[in-house]
Amino acid sequence: MEEKQSMIGPIIRMTLVLMAFCGLVYPVAVTGIAQAAAPHKADGSLIYDENDKVIGSELIGQTFTEEGYFHGRVSSIEYNGAGSGSNNYAPSNEDMLNRTKESIKEWKKNNPETKISDVPNDLLTNSGSGLDPHISPKAAYVQLDRVSEATGIKKAELEKLIEKHVQGRELGLFGEERVNVLKLNLDLKNLMKQ
Repeated sequence: MEEKQSMIGPIIRMTLVLMAFCGLVYPVAVTGIAQAAAPHKADGSLIYDENDKVIGSELIGQTFTEEGYFHGRVSSIEYNGAGSGSNNYAPSNEDMLNRTKESIKEWKKNNPETKISDVPNDLLTNSGSGLDPHISPKAAYVQLDRVSEATGIKKAELEKLIEKHVQGRELGLFGEERVNVLKLNLDLKNLMKQ
């Protein structure tokens, strides 16, 4: 009994030291290093408008439904950054099939001139997180007819705009080429003002 009581003091002290280190010292040090090394990324890769108002993040998608803008991926969580993740359905799951059929129907309504077989999967399906801000370059190019017609901007100009926003693979090896929809639409908005 006496031996057990003599262990309580060191256990409590070790618990307090670990709580202070893991709960305070380590997070403050990591945050400080991140702020010093990459402040833009550490602050959430925020994008500001001309009035210095936050309009979004490079890391979280937004819903664009207007005809004159490029549309991003489908998000079953409406790009709510408070939580991420969509249902991990198998391709044979009835809910997944119904959701994809709805996406196809919506696509046909908004883009009647484009054959559904030309539409890349990333415009019809969720990303794993439901927050993905990127689409494939092909997904941007397939929207050219609709955006050009709605804005009056020539397709050749829009193609150049897309090319400007194509991001390559990470370190030239990882991932796929992608286009950030928010950044693309911000430049499109500026182009429409001219």
